[in-house]
Amino acid sequence: MLGLKTGLTRRTLVAMSAAGLLTAALPVQASDDIVIGGSIPLTGVFAFAGVGIEAGIQDYLKILNEAGGIDGRKVRLEFEDTGYKVDASVAAFNKITSQHDVHLYYGDSTGFAKTINPELNRMGTILMAGASFATELNNPDAFPNQFMAGPDYSEMIAILLEYIAQEKPGAKIVLVNSDTEFGRDPIPATREKAKALGLEIVEEIITPPTAVDVSTEVLKLRRARPDYTIFHGYILAPLPEFMTQAKQLGLETKFMGTFWSMDSSIWAQVGEAADGFMGVMPYRYYYDDAADAPMLAKIREMRPEYQPTPYIQGFLTAMLFTEAAKRTLEAGKELNGPNLKAALNSIENFDTGGIIGTPISIPGNSIPVGRIYRYDATAKQMVPASDWINLKE
Repeated sequence: MLGLKTGLTRRTLVAMSAAGLLTAALPVQASDDIVIGGSIPLTGVFAFAGVGIEAGIQDYLKILNEAGGIDGRKVRLEFEDTGYKVDASVAAFNKITSQHDVHLYYGDSTGFAKTINPELNRMGTILMAGASFATELNNPDAFPNQFMAGPDYSEMIAILLEYIAQEKPGAKIVLVNSDTEFGRDPIPATREKAKALGLEIVEEIITPPTAVDVSTEVLKLRRARPDYTIFHGYILAPLPEFMTQAKQLGLETKFMGTFWSMDSSIWAQVGEAADGFMGVMPYRYYYDDAADAPMLAKIREMRPEYQPTPYIQGFLTAMLFTEAAKRTLEAGKELNGPNLKAALNSIENFDTGGIIGTPISIPGNSIPVGRIYRYDATAKQMVPASDWINLKE
């Protein structure tokens, strides 16, 4: 049948296949779908995030496609499991971009984002976002074809410090960071911001990312007697151990964290010791029933069970990807990296359907907006402790 439709004989097809020319003769992507590629960790240490991210992207695309797609074109996700390994992520990128006409791509890590950046710039055809909020990526000159769907790590801490400065001027703060690139990322910017706000950093503690025995570090906390203790570079461990031991010693400090430590389901496992834990969140939570959040209501219709914060991050990233594509096509321009990034940067006072509780603008590579939430152990939910804080205002 193929030979009759294309005018190619079976013998010609066999010869072309043997010569490696078949893919050139036959289109890889027959439809006019817009393709989002993805290096997504569905196994390995970051699988809990990857599973949520993939589901969030797929759900937003389902909503979009059911509403007609973009100018009648469907949008689909083509992804590979990376196990959160840079070499696997690069291999997935090469495979997906060779088999599909990809103009949007989701990456799984800071390491991958930095490694693939020269290739993105060389190709000039793709706009990329992903799971990383690394401060280094928030540089349009060095990373012109990338962005993040939220504040970078330094901006997250800056939002926490803005809140602290309002709640307790001149407060004493201890920083607790994991001994990883992720953990050390915001330290220099945090020192600078704290000084500008009149806050005092009285101790800096570095631990292995999954430290078990933190008794020595807790004694440092006790000596420093901080008003606030800010964790960064962790998901969960060793935060519960820090908090439990500190409370046993009668230490009165408010513990805070950043995005990857802010999913309420991980704190539900900790119980009473987690009560009062605070942190910065760029998005509303799944269960937030605010009247101006129709997208969250739609998500709850689609998925009656709780969806974690990585799901919301994936969902919003897909929304911003497709908004950039929509604006590019409406302007009659080609889908390529520079045009898509320019379209993304044209987003101003944009309504995310309540995913973020305030209109957003994306003038650079990040969205420097967040809200402080506090964990309520009785309700097993994060509850708002502040209004939305925009660093650009």
